[in-house]
Amino acid sequence: MGRGHGAPAIPSTREDWEKMRREPWLAEMCRRIAEGEEELKGKLPIWTPSCAEFKNNHRAIADAVKPLRRLMLDFDEKGHSAEILERSLKLQEAGKWEILLVEESVRKGTHVLITLPKGMIPQEVQARFSEDVGFQADPALKDVARCIYMVPEACTLYVNEAMFVCESEEWESEDEVCEKPQITEVQSSYPETYEEIPYEIIMEVLEEQMGGKPDVGSRNNFIFSMACHMRYICNDDPNWIAQVLPTYGEERTKFLNTVRSACQRIQTKTMPRIMKRTLTICKQRQEETSESIHLKSEASNPPALPKRLPPLIKLLLSRTPKVYQPAVACAVFPALGAHLWQTTFRYIDNCLHEATLANLLLAPTGSGKSCVNVPIDYIMADIRERDRLSMEKERKWKQEVSSKGSNKDKRVRPEGIIIQEIDPDSTSAAFVQRMADAKGRFLYARMNEIEQLTNLSSRGNSRNVFDLLCLAFDYGNVYGQTRVGTSSVSERVCVRFNYNVSTTVRKGQAFFSRVLTDGPLSRIGMCTIPEREIGAEMPVYGTYGDEFAEELKPYIDRLSAARGLIECPLANKLAKKLMQENADFARLSQSRVYENFSFRANVIAFIKAMVLYVAHGEVWDKTMEDFVRWSLRYDLWCKMHFFGQAIEDEENSGRNISRPGPRNLLDLLPEVFTREEAGLLRQRQGIRSGSLSFMLSNWKKRGYIELYGEEVAQKDIARQRYIKSETYLKEHPQQDWSVGRLVS
Repeated sequence: MGRGHGAPAIPSTREDWEKMRREPWLAEMCRRIAEGEEELKGKLPIWTPSCAEFKNNHRAIADAVKPLRRLMLDFDEKGHSAEILERSLKLQEAGKWEILLVEESVRKGTHVLITLPKGMIPQEVQARFSEDVGFQADPALKDVARCIYMVPEACTLYVNEAMFVCESEEWESEDEVCEKPQITEVQSSYPETYEEIPYEIIMEVLEEQMGGKPDVGSRNNFIFSMACHMRYICNDDPNWIAQVLPTYGEERTKFLNTVRSACQRIQTKTMPRIMKRTLTICKQRQEETSESIHLKSEASNPPALPKRLPPLIKLLLSRTPKVYQPAVACAVFPALGAHLWQTTFRYIDNCLHEATLANLLLAPTGSGKSCVNVPIDYIMADIRERDRLSMEKERKWKQEVSSKGSNKDKRVRPEGIIIQEIDPDSTSAAFVQRMADAKGRFLYARMNEIEQLTNLSSRGNSRNVFDLLCLAFDYGNVYGQTRVGTSSVSERVCVRFNYNVSTTVRKGQAFFSRVLTDGPLSRIGMCTIPEREIGAEMPVYGTYGDEFAEELKPYIDRLSAARGLIECPLANKLAKKLMQENADFARLSQSRVYENFSFRANVIAFIKAMVLYVAHGEVWDKTMEDFVRWSLRYDLWCKMHFFGQAIEDEENSGRNISRPGPRNLLDLLPEVFTREEAGLLRQRQGIRSGSLSFMLSNWKKRGYIELYGEEVAQKDIARQRYIKSETYLKEHPQQDWSVGRLVS
């Protein structure tokens, strides 16, 4: 038995087998699979009825130490288990076959385990038993290494005591003899997934893309075509392909020869479009099936966090429940950036930037906004320890000053007081003083209520603090105050201030309602947490402690040690690519709001990329690219979701345009469309900026569309027809920001 499909197959007793089948969680897993959660099937425990032991517990034909003369037959036709059981037992009573086990499979088919009569090969046994029982077994024979998914005890219809008497004997099928010159017998050591997608799901979708299961007369050509496509994700290995590709009822020797022929065919190294589309659909279906995070609103879900993450982000999320991970992945960056000192990055426009990062967490009441606190606490631990020593030095100085009379000499403020994390309730004077003391280091604050931001402004109102937030993002801006009093703070300092703010959606929207188009929103990274289902289980956190702190320390040390101008060509290349993708979508969606948000969102994503680059020892990898792209898309989704409509309304003189977010207009049009249709679509989508002529001219210039037909309608320009270019259809992915992900 094994705990999963790829787990070691360990010799087990009857008691082990029966105990496993009585486990409550097994029954629950099978129930969920029956209701459609197919991804759970690969996690079911397995057992090998045709082999009692493998060398080193490695489930493979070559390592079968104790093969058994047994054959498991799989009847896929659902709902006939009782009938198959009745007929099988009658055959046993008649002395034709020895039935060892009859059970209902996870998908409501039937498994029948029989003793393999001496002198008969498995193919002959399968054909004869199928004929005798009146149902056709799956043509794909299960060899001694093939496993069976465990089912609950309630699914067991019949068990023969002879099943627990293991008489080991070597046996070999006719297939094995025939296939050896062409394809070695399929091994079970091949991966079960491609890019975390089970091959079983890939086969189902590819089959759909190629028109469904083949008719009897076209099976061979269909298998050949399927194998040609599967070469791209099975390493050109015919054994691998034969393991995952169904036979579709074809005789196995012929099936294997067809797979071999397909692998010998000369074909391009570029994955064909149908295979790319298949993988895209598979990923989308997996997201839709397993996604437990969703927002209680009419808008669609935000982009899903990448499966593979940079090591630092993976560590910071390792103790965080899945529902909170996107928010934490965004919220940790202001604290990480606060460790950088005298460090700059050159953006693609040749302007310098520091790690100026801020995060606004907008989420419903009771959704768990405090999830970001503990990871940030560990990131800030070293800064807080230094702050503690400085605060003690400051406290003693204040105590000394206050103990002396007004006419006595008083010691000036000590040097070296550096307190980076400030109290959200600090006054404007204290804020300026802390910035002056920091000598170019970042101040940091974490605020649980958005109103606390107003405390930092000199006038104590939100209008003034918006100016401060803009200055904090823009490199090199000076801020401060001038006072005539000898004891008053008079300082002009360069603003370096990173912060996290958590608030409810309503309060956040109200706070920024007067400055929707003035700039503060675009300078702040955003994240959210979905509203919990009523009665949902409480998310459970992992345990933080010394081990977590030790793993985090090298990343923090690298950030603290960095100095000077740091450049990463790959990060700049990514920033250019993302900027172009944003521009393409802005042109296609005709959303001015999205375009305006995208400019600084791209800068924020670039700064995050550089923070990750420094934290990982100035090493760049694909996980960083995937994460930064997701971070940008997620940030823009949140901004459009929470503020996009309000900005649209304000920019359109209060007109109520009901649109959840920008859409790719060209994708909403048919492949061939008229100028009139494009104009009507702009009206329906509420597009008022620019003109129809400019939009079509721009699309034509960019190679998205072409004039259709030789007879260009000169007399009736409104009915002039266009066709989407082959380049656009082939290379340009459809980006639907209303669903927050790329679609085929």
